[in-house]
Amino acid sequence: MLEAFLWGAIGAAALLVGAFVAYQFSPSRRLIAVVMALGTGLLIGSVSFELVDDALETSTVGWVGALVLVGALVFTAGDLLIDHHGGAKRKDPSGAQVEGSPLAIVLGSVLDGIPESFVLGLTVLQGGVSLSLLGGVLLSNLPEGMSSSSGLKAARWPASRVYLMWFAVIVLSALSAAAGYVLLDPASGRTGALVQSFAAGALLAMVADTLLPEAYEVEGVYTGPLVTIGFALSLGLAAL
Repeated sequence: MLEAFLWGAIGAAALLVGAFVAYQFSPSRRLIAVVMALGTGLLIGSVSFELVDDALETSTVGWVGALVLVGALVFTAGDLLIDHHGGAKRKDPSGAQVEGSPLAIVLGSVLDGIPESFVLGLTVLQGGVSLSLLGGVLLSNLPEGMSSSSGLKAARWPASRVYLMWFAVIVLSALSAAAGYVLLDPASGRTGALVQSFAAGALLAMVADTLLPEAYEVEGVYTGPLVTIGFALSLGLAAL
């Protein structure tokens, strides 16, 4: 469980790195969008190879499909609730966060990180952290940290406050990875497969809600090839 906790912290630490880059170097939106698109492809590949494929070994297509949908709906409900309470603009790089709620911004960032960290814990349980999933987590958290922190910087949040926020998210993401290690035991048969499916749906919803829109807004039609490159990288890493 400790190993899962540490990998969860490492994956989420890219948020803090992204914040540092935002405050020190002011990265362009184009760079952020490219990394987001690549991370999207990696995470979609991880859902396919690490979660859904494994779940289908011990459960039926119907149950897996239903729980994927439930996971997506639960994540979406949480996202809508946070948006309604002032966290809708948490990833805006222009400073729109100044109109929102600081607590909602933090909770929204935690919500975004839970599905991927949860699944990291599963891969540790299966014998070692998944390189494709870890790569996807890093390439999703890095631009998220840059984009959100760029907006917070424009909204005149001090760097120390932003770093503290991301540190709290890192701790909670690490705890989520530890929870994944405990709850996503494949040896638990049908129950384990259904939890895997639920996590897959939540992760897919997170990717669609938080990464793809920002990437497409900047990259347009080039988003598709970039996502596909990320997916191909995921396939290659899964084969190692």
